[in-house]
Amino acid sequence: MPDASPPNVDVVGAAAGDLGGRGQGTIMPYWVVPSDGQDWSTHFVDLERDVTVADVRRALATGMQSVEHVKRFTTIGTGSDQGKTAGINETAIVAIQLGQPVGAVGVTTFRPPYVPISFGLMAGRTRGDLFDPIRVTAIHPWHLAHGAVFENVGQWKRPWYFPRHDEDMEAAVLRECQAARQGVAVMDASTLGKIDIQGPDAVEFLNRMYTNAFDTLTVGSCRYGLMCKADGMVFDDGVVMHLGPDHWLATTTTGGAAAVLDWMEEWLQTEWPDLRVRLTSVTDHWADVAVVGPRSREVVAALFPKLAIDAGSFPFMAIREGETAGIPVRLHRITFSGELAYELWTPSWYGLALWEAVMAAGEKFGMTPYGTETMHVLRAEKGYIICGQETDGTVTPQDLGMSWIVSKKKPFIGQRSHRRSDTARPDRKHLVGLLPVDGNRLLPEGAQLVLQPDGAVPVKMAGHVTSSYRSATLGRTFALAMLQSGRERLGTTVYAPLNGHVVAATVTEPAFYDKENARRDS
Repeated sequence: MPDASPPNVDVVGAAAGDLGGRGQGTIMPYWVVPSDGQDWSTHFVDLERDVTVADVRRALATGMQSVEHVKRFTTIGTGSDQGKTAGINETAIVAIQLGQPVGAVGVTTFRPPYVPISFGLMAGRTRGDLFDPIRVTAIHPWHLAHGAVFENVGQWKRPWYFPRHDEDMEAAVLRECQAARQGVAVMDASTLGKIDIQGPDAVEFLNRMYTNAFDTLTVGSCRYGLMCKADGMVFDDGVVMHLGPDHWLATTTTGGAAAVLDWMEEWLQTEWPDLRVRLTSVTDHWADVAVVGPRSREVVAALFPKLAIDAGSFPFMAIREGETAGIPVRLHRITFSGELAYELWTPSWYGLALWEAVMAAGEKFGMTPYGTETMHVLRAEKGYIICGQETDGTVTPQDLGMSWIVSKKKPFIGQRSHRRSDTARPDRKHLVGLLPVDGNRLLPEGAQLVLQPDGAVPVKMAGHVTSSYRSATLGRTFALAMLQSGRERLGTTVYAPLNGHVVAATVTEPAFYDKENARRDS
């Protein structure tokens, strides 16, 4: 109770010591509620750490009496509240169990900074729009206006698919895939991570970071690059562009942009400070419109009539500069679908205008916007990996069948680890394709694979499904998987035990479509 009432404030009721005339006297704390059957496992002391009175009693039964020891044995007060909601409860409950006054057992050490607990912390991490920063591309308003269904990719809102009328996701994705394979389609690829790399030692830096070499890449060209961690495992991938003397730009996966920049800076600042290189994140600076499909060249020709874009003048992995409707554009012959495709880059403030110009130019060709799900289907049909989906930190380039991108002429991060006996084992998991025997059966991603359909339990797992889709082009389902000794099992059958049934699938090469790249290079 307050010693005296503050000015202009009347203290009444229990706050003034009036307990309703029930004659109960001084308010006393009630630390432990009696338990039916003496089951203390539902009497919570620390809600964040899920610690109960039963845990406290167990600690005391071992002979502990210090609240500091009990804290560490039970983890009470080690959550984000740092004991501010559970510390006093712990002290009192320990005292009651030991039959001592509460003040006799003391309290745990309070460490600075000591600040109040926010209501947001108590409510938990899910705080609606404040849960995590939301990033959107310059083209986002168009996606909203045209009914895109979004998915979260990192912190980005990306169009997942664009349903028409009463289409469900499967129907929309099949339609979008057909447009990309047979006509022309367009995707907002602006979320790709982008790192601007400049300096006289930029080539040396890139050669050390990536498994493949870049000293032979001419200005105005780009090259796919793969990056490993020091243990030799695949870390990230992307396209590296040579924009001018001492000027490069590397793209990363959408979710890996920050991690790759951190990784590059760590090596540049701590291991190679002598290299004259500067890195700048320009992810938000550029909008990227991917025009995809056998009729994409006609759309690009309509947008850039002065630019020679035939296969001879503008070959695969080349870069050109142009302008359309007053919008400056850098054009790249890059594909993640396996089709003839172009990525049109412009400063982000022109992004929406460029997208609308592309849609207008492609209208007579049946231009179709597509989302990330269609992107996944198209790239998986070609056997293109996605870091973080086909890889999990235990996969080498060789496991993925990508020995061709691992240089034998230059050193790079992770190279030495590829000589370890473990990374050279023939029974490692390899990237393979799977065709379910029942072409309508869709394998769940993450499904475990076994070699016998009715083996004894427990059965040894031989691999797992990494990607699984229904293909309009193939007219059936297909999947990618990491399978033990997979390249030695081509043509054999593996099995995925699911709830109450087993799905059989034939092991194939991981590329299902246009293995000769004729469509890509047309």
